[in-house]
Amino acid sequence: MLSFVWAEDENHGIGVDGHLPWHLPADLYHFKEKTSGHPIIMGRKTFTSLPNLLPKRKHIVLTHSSSLKKKYANNERIKIVTSMAELDNYLKQHENEQLCAIGGVSIFKMLLDQVDILEKTEIKAKFKTDTVMPAINYDDFELIKREVHQHDEKNKYDYVFLTYQRKNK
Repeated sequence: MLSFVWAEDENHGIGVDGHLPWHLPADLYHFKEKTSGHPIIMGRKTFTSLPNLLPKRKHIVLTHSSSLKKKYANNERIKIVTSMAELDNYLKQHENEQLCAIGGVSIFKMLLDQVDILEKTEIKAKFKTDTVMPAINYDDFELIKREVHQHDEKNKYDYVFLTYQRKNK
């Protein structure tokens, strides 16, 4: 089963200059909770934006970079795939597992027809962004969980955790 896990602002912005435009500890915890113990699928830019390898997760990275493939050839926590066909093959081999796509935009676009679950954090603010989440047809999904949260001393913005499940699956 494939999930998308992401946060976006009120304009659907998801990033700026290769990183998140906000600091929201509750969302970081939510992300960790949703992805820990599951392979995470990402593009090269998302991978290189990470501060380090995320614990308790296998990193599946789609890239044409031969240097990354060589660098991580012997690292069992990272699998470099160099084509969409190779990624599709990985997805088929692991279709009974929970897999989490975490970005960037090209990964979300490529996997939009295959995603089963959407784990979305809506941040109730607008930020300067240069990366926007691709349009999702929410008519294909059913909202199954909604948690509304108010800002507090640790989290400067109001936010909502939303879980959608694809209909007819």
